[in-house]
Amino acid sequence: MKKIAEILKNKKPTFSFEFFPPKTEEGEYKLEESIKELKQLKPDFVSVTYGAGGSTRLKTDEWVRKIQNQYNLISMAHLTCVGSNREEIKKILEEHKNHQITNIMALRGDPPKDQTHFIPVKNGFRYASELIQFIREEFKDEFSIGAACYPEKHPEAKTLEEDIEHLKIKVEKGVDFLVSQLFFDNQKFFRFRDKIRNKNIHIPLIAGIMPITAYKQIERFTQMANCSIPLELVEKMEKFQNQQEELLKISIEFSVKQCEELLKNQVDGIHFYTLNQSNATFLILNELYKIFNMSVTQ
Repeated sequence: MKKIAEILKNKKPTFSFEFFPPKTEEGEYKLEESIKELKQLKPDFVSVTYGAGGSTRLKTDEWVRKIQNQYNLISMAHLTCVGSNREEIKKILEEHKNHQITNIMALRGDPPKDQTHFIPVKNGFRYASELIQFIREEFKDEFSIGAACYPEKHPEAKTLEEDIEHLKIKVEKGVDFLVSQLFFDNQKFFRFRDKIRNKNIHIPLIAGIMPITAYKQIERFTQMANCSIPLELVEKMEKFQNQQEELLKISIEFSVKQCEELLKNQVDGIHFYTLNQSNATFLILNELYKIFNMSVTQ
């Protein structure tokens, strides 16, 4: 299967989707249906998350292989430093290699619920940069490696400038491309892009987009990704918080305009955080194809 780094050399912008491993049979059925619908849009790749505290690692492996083999979509497996030492991580990577999973999203990961801050396991990794370096040392160019970035800074960083310095270390260790955390203010994304380019970080930067499908998500997204949400959007959604159809319409319109502006400003790609639901992402991307007169085969 193709490496994402190779795709980005030959095609921009890319469009991609993120899924998470479901925990129930009903969740598995819903994910299957979402994949079938979104596959119609011919994504350049999809990713599968690792789960909090590494809790879904086996499910991540299962789904990333299933999506690649059964649905013939280029898949990227998330891999975190949580709960695994060097030997265990090497074994996971060997398994991915044997199953022709050649794309890895290398992350530190969130600490387990019983920890107030991240504590690596014995002979493990404290930072994503260490994990990235390990992958490159052990597997050379067998994998295309992606890393995360925060347009409005990582919640644990004191300043955006400090966060970018940490990001630069990750890139120097061997990252091929970056995928941003979700954001709703394009100007902050553009400023972030300018700042990292000024720091000689010139690898592709893919914008992470998550449409809001329920009013209660606003507070959670703000805390989870350290992102700000335009007051105008919040007020509109608050007005229709109990009218799902109208709320979704507002969200879709906002996301389409947001993505349209990103594309007009030469973003390298757009990565949709789907929450395993196809409807909102399908509507947004389908509308973008119309606006830019693109076909799903491009």
